[in-house]
Amino acid sequence: MSINNNDRLIFALDVPEVSRAKELVVELGDSVSFYKIGMELMMTGDYFSLLDWLVENDKKVFVDLKLFDVPATVSKAVKRLSQRGAYFTTIHGNQSMMEAAAAEKGNLKVLAVTALTSLDQGDLDDMGFKCDVEELVISRAKRALSSGCDGIVASGLELDHIRSEVDQKLLIVTPGIRPVENRPTDDQKRVVSVEQAFERGADYIVVGRPIQNADSPREAAEKIQASIAATL
Repeated sequence: MSINNNDRLIFALDVPEVSRAKELVVELGDSVSFYKIGMELMMTGDYFSLLDWLVENDKKVFVDLKLFDVPATVSKAVKRLSQRGAYFTTIHGNQSMMEAAAAEKGNLKVLAVTALTSLDQGDLDDMGFKCDVEELVISRAKRALSSGCDGIVASGLELDHIRSEVDQKLLIVTPGIRPVENRPTDDQKRVVSVEQAFERGADYIVVGRPIQNADSPREAAEKIQASIAATL
């Protein structure tokens, strides 16, 4: 699958209001062509108007709501979403849920979440998973592929093993990107740099705070785009 390098950076619009999201999109201009919108914006009541606005402005949209419900409900939700012009969406469930989503995805690309980058081994132990993070991620990746999903969301720490054990056609979107050293107050625990993510096999990266909190978000995005181009 051919991917435009400029599309490989997905900016996470993790802001409380749609008006602020639009301000950031305008400020970033052509430095970012792909945006992720998640649960915080969903709670505003204007989520789908923002999705439509982004599509109308020729932006790709990653609807990150981590759908999790009975398979029939998931399939209906994915079918409706496929008609809105979104590019990616996420599912966070077992194989039957993934299969249901894949059956109704149309042109929408479905990504299975492997293990959230805010979780480490201690968190998985607390949740009752009787395997290490890497084993869980590989298992989820293989199930996603066999279910008809287009790709997965996975930490850069597991990319080498995913690429060696799972078909190369599986798309990998990697969050938890930190261009600088991770800070103690950051809730992301399994992180990598821009360069590490692509060197290890990511197709896309998701970046939020390192751009949003920069003195100049556009300059920060442009630096990341330059790093992507140099790495690839």
